[in-house]
Formats: sequence, structure tokens, C-alpha cells
Amino acid sequence: MNGSQFVREARRRAGLSQADLASRAGTTQSAVARLETGRSAPSLERITELVRACGFDLDVHLVPVEDSDWSIAQGNLRVGVDARLRQHAAAVSFARAGRRALADARA
Repeated sequence: MNGSQFVREARRRAGLSQADLASRAGTTQSAVARLETGRSAPSLERITELVRACGFDLDVHLVPVEDSDWSIAQGNLRVGVDARLRQHAAAVSFARAGRRALADARA
């Protein structure tokens, strides 16, 4: 989600029109529209102000990067095409067996 989407979502949840939000934030409706459509790139501070004007708070914090998918992708690139196909076929077979077991358990 980008900043414009946060502002639009907060405004909609608050039941405000763009003009209402503009009035609360001391700006114009057209400025809010430009922001929500991505035609302007406001600072994080401005996005936070607009979200707060809607009655919400934006909680931004740092989290460690989760790059396990990237590591798996890099590992797969080191494997030949035939081996990747065999791995994929085994995964599909495993998933089908799981679905059958689940269907049998529900029956």
C-alpha cells in the first residue's frame, strides 16, 4: 500500500468526501484528489497529517526484511530445469495427496 492509498482508505472509513478532508486539513479538494490518484508525492509527514485529519493514526515502524522467498528463488536458479520440474511435480503430488486425505477425513 502506498501513501495515497492510506489517505483514500482513511477518508473512506471516516465517511468523508475529498472536500471534507481538504477542509479539515487546510488544503483544497483538488490537492486531495491529486494525492489520492498518485499525481502528487507527499511526504510521510503530510500523509500522516491527512490520515489524522480523518480520525485515524498511521503506525509506521521498521521490521526485519523477510527474504526467504528470494533465497529460495536464488537456490532454484542453481538447479537445472529437469530437477526443477521434478521438484514441482513432487510438490503437486504432495498437495493432491493432502487434498485427498482432507476429503477422506471429512467424509
